[in-house]
Amino acid sequence: MPTAAIDRIGAGDVELSHVMHGYEALASCDVVHDHSLLGPAWALAVGHDCVVATCHGPFDGQLRDIYRRYGERLPVVAISRNQAARAPEVRIDRVIHHGIDPDQFPIGRGNGGYLLFLGRMTADKGVREAALVARAADHRLLIAAKMREPREHAYFTDQVKPLLGDGVELVGEITNGDKLALLGGATALLNPIHWPEPFGLVMIEALACGTPVITCPIGAAPEIVDDGVTGFLRGNHDALVDAVERIGELDRDACRAAVIRRFSTRKMVAEHLALCRDTLYPGWRPTAAA
Repeated sequence: MPTAAIDRIGAGDVELSHVMHGYEALASCDVVHDHSLLGPAWALAVGHDCVVATCHGPFDGQLRDIYRRYGERLPVVAISRNQAARAPEVRIDRVIHHGIDPDQFPIGRGNGGYLLFLGRMTADKGVREAALVARAADHRLLIAAKMREPREHAYFTDQVKPLLGDGVELVGEITNGDKLALLGGATALLNPIHWPEPFGLVMIEALACGTPVITCPIGAAPEIVDDGVTGFLRGNHDALVDAVERIGELDRDACRAAVIRRFSTRKMVAEHLALCRDTLYPGWRPTAAA
């Protein structure tokens, strides 16, 4: 199916035009799984009654009321239990975690001698905290971070750039191939998030490469990281430093096994197919084999 990249994030006119043309093209489909904000509203307005909606961000502000209304008319899917729990007034049909294909993430040896931060250059992602933790633990840190918006450049200049050096290095934005190599070679992914992230795909990507995750017990992180098994969940600076020093206790094979068992595309697709079936045939139950 054709796709389009839109630089104007949040541009309602662009999204609505895309949605209208999309629903015209999908008129013969049995079920439409809509990941946009305006799509479900358009579907309800034109009488397209087999639609399910997934929200990939937090149910904050006006989004909470919008998805509360959607949930009264169609199935709404959350991407984590934490995301759903933070908006009890939104009727959630089910939780379906993101999944990845483990075969696309080769397991690494973790012998690069560095911690890795991978994400956007923003305060809520905890880039500054990652640098402070790595320096306190006397461990090399590579920062692979996107910087495209003015606020991201400003945050880097004010909060992160002064901490570069002494083992803290800026890699910048990277290709997918570079990402796989960096994840596989990292001792751990250092991900000290400062906000209730609804999922956090980078964490399961790291685990698929066998790389443990050190993060904070906030948002969906406790649903992804098994504390003391596939990483550490720690809520303050000193505890994060201690976690870095204990990373050798963890088994990289166990990290990858957790993704195969709980966050594979196979599992995610099966759950979405069940969602489509239940939307088309409410009350359907499998019959016992004769």
